[in-house]
Amino acid sequence: MKHGPSLVNAETVIMNRIESKSPLNGVLGWLCLSLFFITASPTSVFAETSNWAKTDHTAVRLISAARAVGDADTVALGLQFELKDGWKIYWRSPGDAGFPPRIDWSGSTNLAGARISWPAPVRFSVLDLETVGYKHEVVLPITALLQRPGEALQLHATVDYLACSDICVPYTADLTMKVPAGPANAGEFTHLVSRYNSQVPQRTAAQGVDIDGLTVLPGQPATTVRLTATSTQPFSKPDAFLEGPAELAFGAPTVTLGNGGLTATLDMVVFGTESLDMPVAGTEITATLVDGDRSVERRLTLSPPSAPQTTVSEPPSSHSPVAVPPQRSFLMILGLGLLGGLILNLMPCVLPVLSIKLLGVVSHGGGDPRSVRLSFIASALGILFSFMVLAAVLAAMKTLGGSVNWGIQFQQPWFLIVMILVMTVFTCNLWGFLDIRLPKFVADAGVRSGRVDGLGGHFLTGALATLLATPCSAPFLGTAIGFALARGATDIFAVFAALGLGLAAPYLAVAAFPRLATMLPRPGRWMTVLRYILGAALAATGAWLLTVLAVEVGDTGALIIGMVALSMALAICLAAGAEGPLNRSGVVVAAALAVGALLMPVRAHDKPAVMPEGAWTVFDEAAIPGLVAEGRVVFVNVTAEWCITCQANQTLVLSKDQVRHVLGSDTVVAMRGDWTRPDPAIANYLASFGRYGIPFDAVYGPGLPDGEALPELLTTDAVLGTIERAADARQQSLDP
Repeated sequence: MKHGPSLVNAETVIMNRIESKSPLNGVLGWLCLSLFFITASPTSVFAETSNWAKTDHTAVRLISAARAVGDADTVALGLQFELKDGWKIYWRSPGDAGFPPRIDWSGSTNLAGARISWPAPVRFSVLDLETVGYKHEVVLPITALLQRPGEALQLHATVDYLACSDICVPYTADLTMKVPAGPANAGEFTHLVSRYNSQVPQRTAAQGVDIDGLTVLPGQPATTVRLTATSTQPFSKPDAFLEGPAELAFGAPTVTLGNGGLTATLDMVVFGTESLDMPVAGTEITATLVDGDRSVERRLTLSPPSAPQTTVSEPPSSHSPVAVPPQRSFLMILGLGLLGGLILNLMPCVLPVLSIKLLGVVSHGGGDPRSVRLSFIASALGILFSFMVLAAVLAAMKTLGGSVNWGIQFQQPWFLIVMILVMTVFTCNLWGFLDIRLPKFVADAGVRSGRVDGLGGHFLTGALATLLATPCSAPFLGTAIGFALARGATDIFAVFAALGLGLAAPYLAVAAFPRLATMLPRPGRWMTVLRYILGAALAATGAWLLTVLAVEVGDTGALIIGMVALSMALAICLAAGAEGPLNRSGVVVAAALAVGALLMPVRAHDKPAVMPEGAWTVFDEAAIPGLVAEGRVVFVNVTAEWCITCQANQTLVLSKDQVRHVLGSDTVVAMRGDWTRPDPAIANYLASFGRYGIPFDAVYGPGLPDGEALPELLTTDAVLGTIERAADARQQSLDP
């Protein structure tokens, strides 16, 4: 990194972190309490990056969203800046001073071209002069076009940029990076690039805010233009940045809000009109509107005073993702998280753990209310503890630039292996082969029983409920999680605490009114039969997880893990019926098998995903605008083998004859994206809607060119109604 021989004092002038009686129980505690951290396989931890080019005030590097180039003709990159407090760099149109980062790619190999995208900027007003740029951190997304798709990309970038505080310092950074040939698996920086890519203003109203028009105001002492905008949520602090002919400059806007904050007018003085060789009216202007986390960009023709507004967009639908200003909506987000967590109890992902819940309830029939209260409080604490651990992991991964999404741990073979082993151990517990205890720091010391009817078992039940809930998305859950994962660590912890309280609410209700459980019949021999039935339900859950693992690692790898799990269950069974050395040997064998399963060199295979069947085609985001322009409706369904809610939507709605008939018609294109394994393209697509989990379904059409996201739980009416509205809009556009 180097800079010029002298400091440019322009800115001063121009503008600032087990204890158990049985060794096997220790293995179980370790499995349950550590599997939250198995959210990324070793094959996808490290992504390609250049070294940091550091100065006294800044640091800059190149990063890649994927670990290899894949077989596409483009690669998603990012130019990452980290700036010390008080320092900034500039947007593509810097305002009254400064210049934006410029990249010279000379010396690069297999690079046909590169396009920089610019996230929404902020305004800096100093001494009546206006500049536009970024502080603290920013990633400029870069789309690199390959000369020869499939071959390695060698990059050499010479980056010239200006960093300013009270003084301005021009810097030059020389950066080199290689993106090797191979499958374009998600990498360490996938989410970081995606997050900033989602902040690039789009020419759509998908974020619930839109520009209606740009008009010259009559009768003003200085030439003034007025930008009008609407929003589906009240505006917070809207700002606008106009770009036009080089002769023109635009002042900071004077903002007026109306209609309860749902409309905004922004008046801006225009400078330099005397140097323009044409009337201001009729000039083409690129207008960027920014309001907190929301932004939109339009290419407009500046209208004369008497002309109607230049552009009018359909208002976003009620299902469109909306980024809500945090100061006004945080309590609402917490309420949605609480409600989403409560509804999560009814989702099919959590149904397998209902066996343990049911057994925990019936075991208290005729029991002591105090014991009931303590046991259900223990289960609630297990849920809350697990959500806090999950929040800590996601916050840490986000800080480190990793990919954070709801349920993505089910894309990782090691997580699935741990869950299969946990299902095996819990099944053995229900069948009476094993007593489960927790370390003293988790469960009460001296609990008389370590079975599911003990406090330790109930704590584990809560933890297991959380784990099985993570591949599910319930109503209101997506909004709350999308808000949290798009923000900082404090918001992540707060929202996940609300989710945990919602999921734990039934337990807390029984703890408050223990007679709900004690009025049941007393336990008896019938409970033995019930335990075997419910244990079989957990064994079936383990078998389902094996089918998901088979998609990840192939049939052979899944068969090996299945044999290990069966051997582990056999060792536990033999140990339970023996004493002395044979008992200890069985424990050691079971523990060794558990550790061996985790140390196996199992990794995701690179074979293509199974092609969609029937009317479905492979998801292709780039093809959607063209299909819409042809007058066709596009239905997008993002699913995964591990997403039980997705499978429920498929069985209960999308496979119905009426829906299948519509999706298979000539006027509708049905696209399906498979997110069973990591896919940065799908992750980026979800992020563009503010979503961080699945199921996800959206409908596009001439009447819905920006797309409308459907609820997480589909209904036939919702699917057909949205498609019909798109079709109706198309027919109306053809009417004279």
